[in-house]
Amino acid sequence: MSLTTAPPHQSQRRSVAALAIIAACQLMVVLDGTVVYVALPKIQADLGFSTANLSWVVNAYTLAFGGLLLLGGRAGDILGHRRIFVAGIALFGLASLAGGLATAEWLLLAARTAQGVGAALAAPTALALIPANFDEGPARTRAIGVYTAVAAAGGAVGLILGGVLSDWASWRWVLFINVPIALAVLLAAPAAIRETPRRPGHFDLAGALASTGGMTALVYGLIRTSAPALAAAGVLLIVFLLREARARQPILPLRLLADRTRAAGYATMLAFPAAMFGMFFFLTQFLQQTHEYSALRTGFAFLPLTLLVLVSSALAAKLIPRFGASPLAATGAAVVTAGMLWVAQISPDTDYATGVLGPVVLFGLGAGLLFAPLTGAILSGVEPADSGAAASLLNAMQQVGGALGLAVLVTVADTASTPIDGMSRAFWVAAAFTATAAILALIARRRQPRNPL
Repeated sequence: MSLTTAPPHQSQRRSVAALAIIAACQLMVVLDGTVVYVALPKIQADLGFSTANLSWVVNAYTLAFGGLLLLGGRAGDILGHRRIFVAGIALFGLASLAGGLATAEWLLLAARTAQGVGAALAAPTALALIPANFDEGPARTRAIGVYTAVAAAGGAVGLILGGVLSDWASWRWVLFINVPIALAVLLAAPAAIRETPRRPGHFDLAGALASTGGMTALVYGLIRTSAPALAAAGVLLIVFLLREARARQPILPLRLLADRTRAAGYATMLAFPAAMFGMFFFLTQFLQQTHEYSALRTGFAFLPLTLLVLVSSALAAKLIPRFGASPLAATGAAVVTAGMLWVAQISPDTDYATGVLGPVVLFGLGAGLLFAPLTGAILSGVEPADSGAAASLLNAMQQVGGALGLAVLVTVADTASTPIDGMSRAFWVAAAFTATAAILALIARRRQPRNPL
């Protein structure tokens, strides 16, 4: 059963506008996780952050975003996805404006936290709006392809944009840039995007609190390597699962995980971003510290990845009907694994042309082949009442997978005697993550031919 059925005579113009709005939202949300990385030195100099506190410019956003995703998705199911989408974009835009105007540490951190809350409302509802606005079949497949291309390329776009804005204007513009985009989305969304039915009823407040607390503690514990936080996260998430098994209207219906294909899709989405976040983290350091690249040049070093993700995502959308999504997703993960094994040979003598560009190209090609089929697999066959929960869990897996993977890779890198040796070890482990993703994609294959995964 499909999530919902779009009107049969939906205009092409409205479809294009709806997809542009949803893609713009996803781009803002994803790139804001990386856009501040290259601007951090200038933020530190301007606002007087200590080295320890500077990391919270990134962490405040990640914690709020990852911790509130399930709540945001379920709020869309109950109150209407477009309604919550618009509220999230409005909050995100206002928080971006406040962050750009910040004159003190606490003001910027408060703004980044509010950005994360807005992203947690907007991201899962944006994905859930695709089935509500596009018929199942080629139209929806193309829409998911665009969405996933933007999601996969957004991190690299953030690095490029952050380098351009911080070098050519000011670090404040890495936040101000969101304001006109958010305003345009707010003005266009009511006319272009079809609302989903509201499903009033009991709101699982206890489940929302347990999941939010557990996800926040988990992300915090991974970022800060805090054993007490990780223990608290374990307790809260167990409480959350027990609660969801009994709740009349849970924020995470456990029946979503009963489907083998969907469960394996979520597991794949946990494993793959673990490698992706690590690649950005370590290659950015390698280029800036070893080869003394500027922030701008470092950002543009990832431009081939961005372009190839867009190309391979469009290609995947066309190939799914012919080959099925599971082989494509597995192939994409295998291509990325080859890139990880290549970059694991990194040494102080490795230059961009011979040791970095090739892996970046393979990562871009593979990521595009994986993300679109994977997203389609997770959304396929979800009941309309569960669409927000399914989408929010997908986004949560990306955040948690990225945070968990980066924490593991940094720990592995710290065991080496030199930074370059540490990076090499981390890339070997990242290759294991992507190989695991390939295996999971094959396990997830449906018995019916040509169905997603």
